[in-house]
Amino acid sequence: MRQVNFTLIFSFGLLMVFFTLVNTTPTTVHVFPGLQYTLPLAALLLLVAGIGATAAWLFASWSGMLNTVEQIKQAGEFEAQQVRIQELETDLNRYRSTVETQLGLLPATTVTHESSESEDDS
Repeated sequence: MRQVNFTLIFSFGLLMVFFTLVNTTPTTVHVFPGLQYTLPLAALLLLVAGIGATAAWLFASWSGMLNTVEQIKQAGEFEAQQVRIQELETDLNRYRSTVETQLGLLPATTVTHESSESEDDS
């Protein structure tokens, strides 16, 4: 893999040298009214490519930072949800035990009395 990387980098560098030697035509760039620069075409293209690469790197860094902040925020929300779920499960178990205790205290005759009354009505 190192040989492939070396070959690609060497080829790219050689192409850049040939490109620079062939494109030496002076080119005038008007930045603002009254502000202009004259540079060789190859130097101008390399400069613009460098500025573009730097801008892409800054954008990628900014996006990565925003994604990291979002993941940290979501992790905090997830932990808060887990705590809330645990609290709700505790409440549910407490309510369930309370209802079971109250059902155990009800007299058993009430249920049979209601069922015998409904049979008498029919």
